[in-house]
Amino acid sequence: MADPQKKQVPLRLSSRLYDEIAAWAEDDFRSVNGQIEYLLSECVRQRKKNGRYVPEHLDEPPKLDI
Repeated sequence: MADPQKKQVPLRLSSRLYDEIAAWAEDDFRSVNGQIEYLLSECVRQRKKNGRYVPEHLDEPPKLDI
């Protein structure tokens, strides 16, 4: 049974991004959902650690290969 404290959130991802997350999840022995939750938790933890909401250099586009 689902944890009553967890919220369900519909999420749309590109096929390419989903495939990348699925492969990463498999490498880490997690489900895709578990991997997404892990990644979001790490991002929130990092933001709390350094207190930044935005990149240091706003004029530089993020380097994403997805």
